[in-house]
Order: sequence, then C-alpha cells, then structure tokens
Amino acid sequence: MNESHKGSETESQEALTKEQKHIERQKKIKASVDQRVAQATEERGVFVVITGNGKGKSTSGFGTVLRAIGHGQKAGVVQFIKGTKWECGEMNILKQFDVQHYVMGTGFTWETQNTETDTIAAKAAWQKSKEMLRDENLDIVLLDEMTYMVKYGYIELDDIIDALNNRPKMQHVLITGRACHRRLVELADTVSEVQPIKHAFKAGVKAQKGLDW
Repeated sequence: MNESHKGSETESQEALTKEQKHIERQKKIKASVDQRVAQATEERGVFVVITGNGKGKSTSGFGTVLRAIGHGQKAGVVQFIKGTKWECGEMNILKQFDVQHYVMGTGFTWETQNTETDTIAAKAAWQKSKEMLRDENLDIVLLDEMTYMVKYGYIELDDIIDALNNRPKMQHVLITGRACHRRLVELADTVSEVQPIKHAFKAGVKAQKGLDW
C-alpha cells in the first residue's frame, strides 16, 4: 500500500470519527431538549418583561403581538411614551387587524416637562390597561414603555402587580422599557435584558423611518 493511499484512508477514518462524534453530541442535545419539552406541561398565560438599555425592546414586544395575531389571537396594545403625533410603523400594520390600541398621548416626558400633565395622562393610560387586563377575550396585552411610569411614580406599583396577578388565566402580558422595577422582574415568568454595544444615534446618525420607528 503506497503512502498516498494510507493517507487517504486515515483521513477517511478521521472524518468518520468526527461525524460519529457529531451525531452523538446531537443525540444528547435532542434528548435533553425532548426531556425539557416533556416536563413543560403547565399551560397558562405568561408575563414577559423586556428591559435593558439596548435598542429593540418595543420592537420585540410588537413582534410578539404580530406573531399572536398571525395565529388568530386577539391583542391589546397600550403605548405609554409615544405621543399621538409620533408615527409608529408597527401600529400602521397592527391597526389593520382587530387590535385594541391606546396611546398615552403626551409623548416623551422630557418634551412635556410637566409632571401633572404626565401623571394625568399616565393614569388614563393605566385605566385602559386595566380594562385590557380584565378582558378575557384578549389573548395578549403589550404595555409598551410602561417601566418609566413606575420609575417616575405616575402609577402605583402595587396596583400594577394586583392587576397582573388577577388577569385572565390564559392571558399573556408583555411589559417593555428601561430600568424595570425589581418587583416586576421577580414576578415575571420570562425576563430578557437588551444591552447596547453600539448605536448609530450616538455616532450622530438620526433616527430613521422603517428602522427606528
């Protein structure tokens, strides 16, 4: 047997061994996933928090709502920061469907600079939120940028927790925004923290339609 033939045979055996090892690893992964799937038998509404200083929290929340609508489910959305004049690309799509939608209306708190006006608007938005959290016809509710309302003291935290705990059993709720209060994080079933690495805005690039709003 010449050297080239031996080398080719060795390479083939090594390739076969690598493939066998890969197959074994994948089998173990599949077994682990199958076990977790089998153990997840409880069926109920899930409370999700999407927080952190990075870009994409609201986008993730709206994406989940769109997914639910794609499955024929009913959704409600309350936006706590965007003003009524601030166009929202996601809602341009969602309003084509039967989505309950309410906008706080005063816009960014640093624009109004009026605590009394913001508090009144926030409480009105929260009342609409509570109606949605009592509505058994809604499969999913998005409370977009709500964390700021707690941070600024516009809405009572205990009232929020009470409404979440007493919502319909199968209703999913998503709360987005920076600096989510510790008690909401503890109450949530799923928490995702979005962290910034780079952001075009900090480099002087203006917010752009279709990408940022």
